[in-house]
Amino acid sequence: MVLGIMIFIYPPAIFPDPSHGFQVMRSMQLDGPFNVWTAPDQDDISKNTSLFLTWWSPGQYLVPYWLQNLFGINTGHASALTILLFELSGLAGFYCFFRKIGFDSVISSLSILFIICQVAFIIPFVFYNGGEVLLFGFEGWFLYGCVAIEKPGLKLIVFVFLAGLAGFFCKSSFMWIYIAGLLFLWIRLSPRGTGLKKVIINGLWAGVPAVLALVSIFVFFLSKGNNPTSVSTGLKFSWQAFCFPLSSPLLSGFSVDDLFQGLVNHPAFSWCIIVAILLVLTTLSLLILAAIIYYIPNKNYKVMVVIFYGVSVLFFVVVFLRGLNISYEGRHFRIIGLMIVPGVIYLVGKLAKPYRVAFGVICVALACISYLFLFKGYTFNKNVSARGNSGMAQEYIDQPSLNYLLQLDRQNRTAIFAFITTDLELEIQHNRVIVMDIPPVSTPVNYEDYSYDGHAGPLYLLLPTSYGKDAGMFMKFFPGYGNFSVKKLSAKYVLYSAE
Repeated sequence: MVLGIMIFIYPPAIFPDPSHGFQVMRSMQLDGPFNVWTAPDQDDISKNTSLFLTWWSPGQYLVPYWLQNLFGINTGHASALTILLFELSGLAGFYCFFRKIGFDSVISSLSILFIICQVAFIIPFVFYNGGEVLLFGFEGWFLYGCVAIEKPGLKLIVFVFLAGLAGFFCKSSFMWIYIAGLLFLWIRLSPRGTGLKKVIINGLWAGVPAVLALVSIFVFFLSKGNNPTSVSTGLKFSWQAFCFPLSSPLLSGFSVDDLFQGLVNHPAFSWCIIVAILLVLTTLSLLILAAIIYYIPNKNYKVMVVIFYGVSVLFFVVVFLRGLNISYEGRHFRIIGLMIVPGVIYLVGKLAKPYRVAFGVICVALACISYLFLFKGYTFNKNVSARGNSGMAQEYIDQPSLNYLLQLDRQNRTAIFAFITTDLELEIQHNRVIVMDIPPVSTPVNYEDYSYDGHAGPLYLLLPTSYGKDAGMFMKFFPGYGNFSVKKLSAKYVLYSAE
């Protein structure tokens, strides 16, 4: 609650993924259709092009959008309220799940304490991460439902159907969690000794509403565009593709990937070092899983952990081997890390005092790192980041430069603003915006891929002063404009304008 009040006063910045969703929200606020992003057409910027956004699920911007309309607040305050509601919902959901699955109130409470010590819990209070915080707020209740439903019936049908829609609404990656949860439900409702006919019928009770939910998601959403599984670079073997999913209990459960700020792509480590670290983490993760299976008395908990871990490994190994557009990040496995927390705390409680003390030291160290990150990030958002119409912390512009852009936006109705970051689009209320891609440094620039042809009123191109000579390259992206004038807005930002 304290953190929620803090970010309501000074709202956080935005991660790249939800910033794309907020682009759609901006288009809808300008009377555009549902979930459609509208922007200047690259072939002729005097016209607009529209895209139904299926790459990310809609909840990341729709929840703040609804709160914004409901309470008459800006995007920053709506995002802060979203973070507070879903963080609290996640803690409550996982506490109820831990209790329902068989752990006592002490272990369940210590598990919640451990969760709020992790970097992943703190990140939304510095950067609004959209689907990540929404999924955290929902998945604990989904797991609770998978344990609470005792027999097939109408309750099961409603739960399975609505859970599929709600989970996808929060984040599209919920689909593998959904499959794992349904598999657990099916096994739990068909204990050993159940006849084959009964097993099939139990599968239909959960399978039919699940198919209806998945078909609805595909027909009304996914079929309208591309998503991260639409593009593949081809089948390619790598050790990371196997070891990263296998080491997910430590990567996500103990914030290892967050502490490295991305282990697989860490610039300080060679390929051999990364693989060696992953092999060690895989071995330790499998040992933790084996200990949970052998020592935890609750059968349902052990079955659920094994199923979710197995489904996640199978799903992500296939994804990584096929080269789908899904990154090597521990956040994709967060539910595995959250599920094993009470099991680990139960096991630690059975160890000798020195081991319990060592575990406590690890927890305190994680908490210190997490809250130091919070302090630095919140201080930066409060004192350094610029703020405009949206109320969000804008880390890629300073206040004098943003003030000048807002003045230009108020004075024009036919201008085009060009940025290299998506979040600045939220601040422009009266004119159209182009968000440019930055060409890779290692290859020659193909201007046909990056150019915006045509002419449509005054053009305002904002770039950091550090870009220096590269500014000429960006100006060439607009062949319909010439004679750019240069205005230094501050020590860090320059505006290139052409009438």
